[in-house]
Amino acid sequence: MKQKQNIAEQLKNKYHKTEEVTNFKDMLYRSADIYRSRTAFKRKDKDGNIYSTTYETFKNDILYLGTSLIENGFLNKKIAVIGKNSYEWCVSYLAASIVGIVVPIDKELHTDDVINFMNISESSCILGDKKNLSEIQKKQDKLSIKNTKFITFEKDFETFKTNGETLYKSGFDKFDKIEIDPDELRILLFTSGTTGNAKGVCLSQRNICSNILSIYGIVKVKRSDLFFSILPLHHTYECTIGFLLPIYSGASIAHCEGLRYISKNILEFHPSVILCVPLLLENVHKKIIKNMNTSLPEKYKKENENPFYCLPFYIKKIVKNKVKNTLGGRLRVFIVGAAAPNPNILSDFRALKLNVLQGYGLTECSPLVAGNTDFYQKDDAAGLPIPNVEYKIDNPNSEGVGEILVKGPNVMLGYYNNDDETKKAIKDDWFYTGDLGKIDDDGYLYITGRCKSVIVTKNGKNIYPEEVEYYLNDNPLISESLVLGIQKDEDDETYINAQIYPNIEAITEYLKGSVPTKEEIWKVISDVVSSVNKKLPNYKHIKGFNIRDKEFEKTTTQKVKRYGDNMNVNNDKS
Repeated sequence: MKQKQNIAEQLKNKYHKTEEVTNFKDMLYRSADIYRSRTAFKRKDKDGNIYSTTYETFKNDILYLGTSLIENGFLNKKIAVIGKNSYEWCVSYLAASIVGIVVPIDKELHTDDVINFMNISESSCILGDKKNLSEIQKKQDKLSIKNTKFITFEKDFETFKTNGETLYKSGFDKFDKIEIDPDELRILLFTSGTTGNAKGVCLSQRNICSNILSIYGIVKVKRSDLFFSILPLHHTYECTIGFLLPIYSGASIAHCEGLRYISKNILEFHPSVILCVPLLLENVHKKIIKNMNTSLPEKYKKENENPFYCLPFYIKKIVKNKVKNTLGGRLRVFIVGAAAPNPNILSDFRALKLNVLQGYGLTECSPLVAGNTDFYQKDDAAGLPIPNVEYKIDNPNSEGVGEILVKGPNVMLGYYNNDDETKKAIKDDWFYTGDLGKIDDDGYLYITGRCKSVIVTKNGKNIYPEEVEYYLNDNPLISESLVLGIQKDEDDETYINAQIYPNIEAITEYLKGSVPTKEEIWKVISDVVSSVNKKLPNYKHIKGFNIRDKEFEKTTTQKVKRYGDNMNVNNDKS
């Protein structure tokens, strides 16, 4: 008797059809040919009027910018891109990745860290917002490549593009002649915010193109879709799914003007797809519940609870329409990632006829590994394996929980100039994620924890404790530190707490020879913490700290243990 297929196996018979692409240049030219006069981007002019940029114009802008980059000597060079989400960012990313190797950098990083990453990657050109570039130029002497080219989006970008157009139309066709090896390094991303533990993730264009096709296979993107881009584009989650996927699919993109403009922009652009993190989804959910309880007749109101399920069917229909209209009138799906959302919120949205699909991924996997699909959804699971990608659990315990291993064409080439870390992470073609999980009988993946030390905040931000410790330990007044993510009783947000073992000898010398009191030690360490916070983006700020009177327990290799007694936080000084 034939054994019944599980859901993961059944899914393989339902994939949406895709057309193979292995590199960005072919993908761009294919889309420009098929969707020539369709809208690629909805943009705003300086007066706030919305206008469309076609696929043909988008392709030509990349061609002209790329031509200018080649003429300036950047063929096969590392080219950094930094700045807020914008059309210019998207053009620069694709031009840089076709002409050379693109290095997307987080605009929120401290300028010293941006410079460090430019130096590590040997970037000889950087395109970006004037705000970011002017800060780097103030410290230009710290750049290892002294003649680094700066191209601001606000001014130089248009000039560069125009020069490229003139060159191209006069017969300079080197951009057209570029042949991309889909398996070579073309995208270099850094996984953390400081050089203290920075890993450069090396991705090929096949890595990302395979992920685009896999995602399209399980989540149909319509040509009529408009993606509303909120999350930072330097992150592979937004870049692959919120930018490159719609470009492959013939859909449109609109960029959010900033977090405070989300509601306004949604009503202006009328998106059908929004990528988000759980915090944004929770905020939308809270607003919907609050509005329902404000506007419904008294007998249906439920204080701080969702009244929708108790409503008569005819009122439910009115509520659904009102909710949809507050979200621009066209929204059909939220795609949520970076951290696990509340399953109850997902089912509430689905009751309102708004689909929410969550998934699991990592930068090293371009990024998606598992996802809920058009065909099957499970609100408490990360999802099913995406097409052409496998996962398994290494050394599972009695409950089936172990480290998640991934294999597929989306797995990175390795870590930049770091063979030791690459060998630890990739063994026999399996990528060791450092995340803990389990797989049920239907093939659904559940994330249960992390064997890495990474801290994930409620809004999906990744904080590597080693980054913050790097800055703390760099100060001679501190001997050792251990950074933890803690939750407070009043909410479920994760806060950064530092346990600090002070260097009493250095503090004594700092205080001109007097033996420090507890209060003086506290004041000195408090000043150090404040100075460290100034070097970090807000979400990485140390919110509380504890001063230890003895050294941390260490491993045999003299590393501070991230478990046991070292993890006990005494909150009287937080």
